Amino acid sequence: MTEIGIGILGGGYMGKAHAVAMAAVGAVFDTALRPRLEMVCATTAASAERYQRAYGFQRATDDWQVLVNDPKVEAIVIASPQQTHRAVAEAAFALGKPVFCEKPLGASLSDSRAMVAAAKVSGCPNMVGFNYIRTPASQYARQLIADGLIGEVTWFRGEHTEDFYADPDAPATWRTEGEANGTMGDLAPHMINGAMALIGPIAELIAEVETVHTDRPGGRVTNDDQGQLMCRFANGAMGQMFFSRIATGRKMGYAYEITGTKGAIRFDQEDQNALWLYLSEGDEATRGFRKILTGPAHPDYLPFCQGPGHGTGYQDQILIEARDFLRAIETQTPVWPTFEDGMAVNQVIAAAMAASEARSWQTVSTF
Repeated sequence: MTEIGIGILGGGYMGKAHAVAMAAVGAVFDTALRPRLEMVCATTAASAERYQRAYGFQRATDDWQVLVNDPKVEAIVIASPQQTHRAVAEAAFALGKPVFCEKPLGASLSDSRAMVAAAKVSGCPNMVGFNYIRTPASQYARQLIADGLIGEVTWFRGEHTEDFYADPDAPATWRTEGEANGTMGDLAPHMINGAMALIGPIAELIAEVETVHTDRPGGRVTNDDQGQLMCRFANGAMGQMFFSRIATGRKMGYAYEITGTKGAIRFDQEDQNALWLYLSEGDEATRGFRKILTGPAHPDYLPFCQGPGHGTGYQDQILIEARDFLRAIETQTPVWPTFEDGMAVNQVIAAAMAASEARSWQTVSTF
């Protein structure tokens, strides 16, 4: 076993999740590389020191350049706002340090292209944080589709819906400013990544994006509340997706339905330990969707629990990501999703925004 010094930018919601994951991943997955929480960076010295004490880091700073340049920080996790992603990643790659970056990859498509270019020049391992597709159930769904169990996929419907801004009287915050923090920048990338992981590249689309609550207490909203798109995948399958931060009653509505010529699959993240499978076989009278509870027979479940049906949770998805990032560093081979995969998601977002403005179909490869 070899120690590796980890530096994390951001100590809030996702920073904490990655700190906890890095502290536990060695024990859960028996990784060859064992993370050492070397340094955490936050916007103020006081908050950085608070995160240091709470999560067990060796040191703290309020200057991201100090973290990136520190020789004891050997790999970097970016869990800070989107507008910081590019500068941090480029600086880290210039020093030959592997980078894990939370989605979306940068604040724009041009940012993500620059980050991909920097990664290629450096040759360093790189990954993007799309954690929801890593549940044992969704990994199993990918496996079933790849194995052809439901036949040729003909249709996909996906959504990422939450209700944290459903109340029109909820005050304006940083989330209501800037395109990167809107629903298309924040929530949509997860389901678009999921759709591409399950079905394949998206060839063309038409979309509609809107701001429902244009004014909130404390300020005007400058980004979008919800969006929808119709698409055609490169393999010919038809698709629909919906994204919303004002979907009253939805807490983690990362859900999809997939129809094939021999069967169908349904999944909802609010019941993340279950996958619903329909197969067109046997007596018609006994056919129907059956609920599959995840267990040790499904991908990445056994390291957490030996009991089927006991389930995994949100933090476990981040642990799986940590294992994959460490594996990429150890083997010096790409582990999905790389920065290029993150950029592909941003291309779809850019095409969707253009389609909404032009009210016409767009070819994703032109972006």
